[in-house]
Amino acid sequence: MAGFVVRRVLWGLILLLLVSALTFVIFYVLPSADPAQLRAGRNASPQTIELIRRNLGLDRPLTAQYWRFLTRLVGHGDLGYSYFSSAPVGSLLLDRLPATISLTLGALVVWMAVSIPLGVLAAVRPRGWLDRLAQGGALLGISVPVYWLGLVALWLFASDIGKIPILPGANSYVPLGQDPWKWFSSLILPWLVLATGFVGIYARLLRGQMLETLSEDYVRTARSKGLSERRVVMGHALPAAITPLVTLAGLDVGVLLGGAVLTETVFDIPGIGRLNYDAITHADFPVIQGTVLVAAAFVIVASIVVDMLYAYLDPRVREA
Repeated sequence: MAGFVVRRVLWGLILLLLVSALTFVIFYVLPSADPAQLRAGRNASPQTIELIRRNLGLDRPLTAQYWRFLTRLVGHGDLGYSYFSSAPVGSLLLDRLPATISLTLGALVVWMAVSIPLGVLAAVRPRGWLDRLAQGGALLGISVPVYWLGLVALWLFASDIGKIPILPGANSYVPLGQDPWKWFSSLILPWLVLATGFVGIYARLLRGQMLETLSEDYVRTARSKGLSERRVVMGHALPAAITPLVTLAGLDVGVLLGGAVLTETVFDIPGIGRLNYDAITHADFPVIQGTVLVAAAFVIVASIVVDMLYAYLDPRVREA
């Protein structure tokens, strides 16, 4: 087991190295705004722009800039400084991380709490009216763009512009430590919007798994012993069918912790996704690099955790 974990961690580090290198290449090869020009302003002289470029180290060869970044990251955990605000990138990420964690974990609770009952009920009575309603709703939830749904939710329910002003709208996020109730209420709409698409995916996946599990021999044996249908479904079929959902949830949470860009932007939540959006608009490469690495790290860690769970449950996976 230890060797399996070491191999996965080493592959994760290699992937992070590749992600950082790819980000560097994309930023410099593809056409993009000049950070020195943006920082100098519209009417800046060429001399000023060149001076800023030298101060930022943008006049150095790409390999030298990348090596400098790697040595500072490995040696000191330093992700550099923002071109736009001059703040340390690590501090910016740490400041934004609590908001992203709050949004992600809350949405996870919502979509699991809704999708599991929907998937189970749809599988217990397949092709019934509830199954058709659940499947239709799931397809609708998957198809609706997050940014459009967020804007509609604000238009309907936001306390400032909503037709039915019952919930805080955009730019209302309050940190948990400052006021727990305002923190909770300010995230209700973002949680619901972010969870909507996942509910459809998870409900459909669980329905398919449940239908397959309910046809297994051990489920028929449980029924033949006289167990109630509720106990058969909840005690035997659901634990076996829910494993793929747990795996998928681990990866989805890893992705969202790297930044739910659209949701954070629509609701003006000061998370990592919004930080990345602002960095892109300002061509703030160190911040873009930092957010991409953090997102990749979360996904890789989630993948390693999932692999470890599978290795624990199925020893054959350890040889892969």
